[in-house]
Amino acid sequence: MSNVEVRRVGQHEFVATNGRGASVRVGRKGVEGTFTPVELLLAAAAGCAVVTAETLITRRVDGDVVARADDVRPAGAHEFDVVPVTLDYDISQLDDEQRAALETAIRRAIDQLCTVTRTLKNAPTTPLSLPD
Repeated sequence: MSNVEVRRVGQHEFVATNGRGASVRVGRKGVEGTFTPVELLLAAAAGCAVVTAETLITRRVDGDVVARADDVRPAGAHEFDVVPVTLDYDISQLDDEQRAALETAIRRAIDQLCTVTRTLKNAPTTPLSLPD
């Protein structure tokens, strides 16, 4: 199990750390050098998909593998109805059958193993604890 701690380091600036020593700067929209919480959610969705699919893809194709998640909310909306994730890699050397087999394998792996996208589909509760 992993835990993440987010600590304030300045006005509207925070650092999220994990137990393995990694960190990422978090801030409000417009704060240079930071990710907003929404951008971290998008990064988590795209990151989970690409980490899950990486081996399936790199066994069959050469080159870069890129994942993107887009914020498609209407202006002013404070929740997501959908979080579209796009994987991009070069399939030009694959024939139609190989492309279809790779797509099936990637979709199955992400549907079964990607914790972030699976969680987003199920809308878990997020209890908040405050000091007593």
